[in-house]
Amino acid sequence: MLEVQHLTKEFKIGAKQERYLSLRDALAKPFRKKDKEASTFLALDDINFNVNAGESIGIIGRNGAGKSTLLKILSRITPPSSGKIVCRGRVASLLEVGTGFHPELSGRENVYMNGSILGMRKAEINKHFDSIVDFSGVEKFLDTPLKRYSSGMQLRLAFSVAAFLEPEILIIDEVLAVGDAEFQKKCLNKMKDVSMNEGRTVLFVSHDMNAIKTLSNTAILLDSGKVVKNDKVGEVIPLYLNRIQLTNNWNRPETSAAPHFTNVSIVVKDHQPQLKLEVTFTVKSDVKMNKAFVAFNISSNTGTMIGQAIPNLEPFIDASFSKQTFTTEIEITGFVPGTFLVSAWIGPHYSETYDWQKDIVGFNIVDTPQPGRVYPHAAEQGNIVPFSKMINN
Repeated sequence: MLEVQHLTKEFKIGAKQERYLSLRDALAKPFRKKDKEASTFLALDDINFNVNAGESIGIIGRNGAGKSTLLKILSRITPPSSGKIVCRGRVASLLEVGTGFHPELSGRENVYMNGSILGMRKAEINKHFDSIVDFSGVEKFLDTPLKRYSSGMQLRLAFSVAAFLEPEILIIDEVLAVGDAEFQKKCLNKMKDVSMNEGRTVLFVSHDMNAIKTLSNTAILLDSGKVVKNDKVGEVIPLYLNRIQLTNNWNRPETSAAPHFTNVSIVVKDHQPQLKLEVTFTVKSDVKMNKAFVAFNISSNTGTMIGQAIPNLEPFIDASFSKQTFTTEIEITGFVPGTFLVSAWIGPHYSETYDWQKDIVGFNIVDTPQPGRVYPHAAEQGNIVPFSKMINN
């Protein structure tokens, strides 16, 4: 069981990190000009909720709503500024690929290390070891150092460890989006089994509303660090979808040395049925990297994946660049009327990710029926209406 009472988390913005002072620094400090005072950012504001044993809770909200901060506090990775958490049982979490693993240790050694962290004896870990390896599919690489694993392999092993070592509370962030569709389905089925059949508590963050509906009976909607609604999934999801504010231009809120997107903007061009989506994106890197390529995922506002656009199958972004801007064009022919979201990915190959930004820009398709495409009734039958015509009539 999990109880969260008046949980608050503050971060200081613009504060300089304290450095060690020499005697001369200490004597001169009172006479120096004071630095500008740091401002405070309230990431979580008086959060309250209870989760019973065997219950599965979906946590939803826009980017920056406080979802990941909440999970980090519940996982004891970062402390709250105030408030109380009552947690009965062992907690296993999967928040980022590689978190809790040691890159120099083999996959086998990392399994035992994670089991020890959860307080399990070696005999207990041995009992579940074969199931972990079988589910993860990394048997051939079990004695290879983790740093040699792709991000997808690390994810599979990390989820298997978290799910099969029988924690009373399992916490999963949006990290599963990195995995392929087949593995995501396996994970969702396993989490459902863990909750319904094994009586364990699951907290799950996702932008995929279909996954939330499949796994959870209850959902919590966060916005600007506050609980907007804590209710049945059928009550919370429509409220979240109605609050989505589309933007056609996204700028990265913080910088990073690793290769990453700094800006993504979109424009819908032409008319039905030959609509095109023009995507302009800027990529920046302050470190040496391998050549990379990009992909753009398009999904409905409920999280249903519509398709993935890969403008160039070969890595085309040069390793020596610091900042470059590109434009690509994506055909969106036959989309039914509705709201669609675009995610951006960059990496050197399919199994490794440099940057992944989920649902950062969006666009609307309006109802403009064309011969061979009857749009008004199509939304209930899918998101794409293929062109059709009668040959004999």
